[in-house]
Amino acid sequence: MFDFNWNILEAYVPFFISGTKLTIELSVTASLAGFFLGLFLAVLRVSGRKFLSFPAACFMECIRGTPLLLQLLVVYFGIIPLLMRKPDGTLAAMLALSINAGAYIAETIRGGILAVDEGQEEAARALGLSHWQCLRYVVLPQAVRSVLPALGNSFVSLIKDSSLASVIAAPELMYWANAANAEYYRVWETFITTGLIYLILTVTTGRLLARLERKRA
Repeated sequence: MFDFNWNILEAYVPFFISGTKLTIELSVTASLAGFFLGLFLAVLRVSGRKFLSFPAACFMECIRGTPLLLQLLVVYFGIIPLLMRKPDGTLAAMLALSINAGAYIAETIRGGILAVDEGQEEAARALGLSHWQCLRYVVLPQAVRSVLPALGNSFVSLIKDSSLASVIAAPELMYWANAANAEYYRVWETFITTGLIYLILTVTTGRLLARLERKRA
């Protein structure tokens, strides 16, 4: 039962490589799109105008209050068919992961904005800057810099969360692990190898982000 069959890994090496590439692509794309979406939502939340902040707050609560798996299924079976005739698991995964990441990143950035001393905004306003100029040039740069560690953690979490995309047939790493297990009925060769790949991705990413934070400190 515990014999390790290397032939299985040899047969699935190309699929694990392609799956790992797609996992990285999903994570990077969702992180970038999620950051800009989160930044936009955070600005709306702190705008002080209810007709802007209320819809943003409702959207964030709905996304953060529902499972990512449910969001993937809704996007794949509900939204993507409205855009194209044939469902695309990869596109659906990118969209759902980006929206999910955006909601969490928005709350992170909002916390960073609120942590900036109000006196700095008052000083900027005294120099003649408008509210939006003050937010753009004074508050946001400091807020984003202060939440860099949290943003890095979000990216690492996205690498792991992308494994849920396998349920909508996005051919990422976990999809091929399930395919190998379904073909050979061998848990150790497929899932332990997959776990090691995820571990390498997350640990390497975490170390790189930590180095980046030290350089910016």
